[in-house]
Amino acid sequence: MSAKPQHERILFGLKVKQLRQAQGLSFVELSKESQLSVSYLNEIEKGKKYPKEDKIPSLAAALGTTREELVSLGLSKSMAPVGELLQSNFLNELPLDLFGIELSKVVEIIANAPVRVGAFISTLLELSRNYALKEENFYFGALRSYLELHNNYFEELEEAAVDFARSANLPDTRPVSADALKQVLEARYGYEVVEDGLKPFPDLGKLRSVYVPAEKKLLLNSKLSHIQRSFQFGKELGFQHLGLRERANTSSLLRGRNFEEVLNHSKAVYFSVALHIPRHTITEALQAFFEKERWDGEAFLGIMKKYEATPEMFYHRLTNILPRFFGMDKLFFLRFLHDPATDTFEIDKELHLSRRHHPHGNALSEHYCRRWVALSLLQDLHQLQQEGKFVDTIVRAQRSHYIGTEDEYLCLTIARPAYPTPNRNVSVTIGLLANEEARSKIAFFEDPAIQYREVNKTCERCAVTDCAERAAPPTVVLRREEWKHIQATLAGLGA
Repeated sequence: MSAKPQHERILFGLKVKQLRQAQGLSFVELSKESQLSVSYLNEIEKGKKYPKEDKIPSLAAALGTTREELVSLGLSKSMAPVGELLQSNFLNELPLDLFGIELSKVVEIIANAPVRVGAFISTLLELSRNYALKEENFYFGALRSYLELHNNYFEELEEAAVDFARSANLPDTRPVSADALKQVLEARYGYEVVEDGLKPFPDLGKLRSVYVPAEKKLLLNSKLSHIQRSFQFGKELGFQHLGLRERANTSSLLRGRNFEEVLNHSKAVYFSVALHIPRHTITEALQAFFEKERWDGEAFLGIMKKYEATPEMFYHRLTNILPRFFGMDKLFFLRFLHDPATDTFEIDKELHLSRRHHPHGNALSEHYCRRWVALSLLQDLHQLQQEGKFVDTIVRAQRSHYIGTEDEYLCLTIARPAYPTPNRNVSVTIGLLANEEARSKIAFFEDPAIQYREVNKTCERCAVTDCAERAAPPTVVLRREEWKHIQATLAGLGA
């Protein structure tokens, strides 16, 4: 077998199958004509094998074509989109193995209906171009699917964090010391931590850290809080302790080069969060909190402050613990960025467990419902800032019922300034579906002090006429109504 790249083997196999079927040949007939075994031909068509050079002429003759045409990477018009997909290397980067899917099966689907699949792929590629989607968007999407399939809980990472804490002689009490983690990085892994390492690079001011692998230097943003420093140290320890070699060297993923890099970054983040917020103590704290008969925002913040955690770290841990230890697996997480100067809201992180829930990202530049507590709390935070009041974090609970559905969520939201990025604010929200499981586990679920609101997805898709918070006209609703009138008129004409 020639050491051909995978995409060339697949393309060759597709051409063989297409030509065989065009000639009306069975495998047995083609085997007889080409002097190649049926099993070998089957492997060729599946893209698993590429024939040796001396076998190609007889195969080409049996298929009614020339050797040059058969080995050419050129494809017919109907197969061109398939070739574009395969040569982009996209299929190779998809984490098919994580989902128990063999690449050969995907190829078989493509080969069985190349025209239809080609049209479908053309549509996907066109949508990608129209919405400026890049390969990394697919990697991040695949990561979200992977996390959702596992309810965002990974026992091996939990055990790795416990094992590391024990081996590094970290105390059982939390918060963990940033300096203690820094010392382990330096002593065990030979790191050099430069506390103000990003100062000479003003264009990197929005990053929290950059790792320079050739020198084993970790360049920190000097504006980081104590817990942000500690979290970055924990993440670097995660990369090292877990042996994750394929990685990004920036604190956040600016661009995912391949899926392994995106997955490894997620693992290192999980490791750091688990290290800072041990599962046994957070589980006990949440159990006591949920037994309260009244919603207590300060007590909720108190759990987070016990670990000196950021809201992002705290909410990441909630998405790990609530499904696993409380049976609350129907939930969503959203992080919003708010730019007060333009009054725009952007979702930059989201997670949905069990299914895609009503509040979710929208790439169509529509206006998210201003009744969402995630947005209203950000507006309140900005108002406090305008009044000259310093606010670190504020918290609010809301029961959100989605108009036109039976779905209701208990939403817990924390808003804060977006340090170290100035002039922006951030909110994080976890929403728990109001089902029997959540109501039985959370004693304060029906607390009348919790705000209850009728909400929708976006202003453009909302038919409510008396909404004081509306930020845009209901254009989607109006278009639908217009189309209904057109259909009714046509039906009346018998057209």
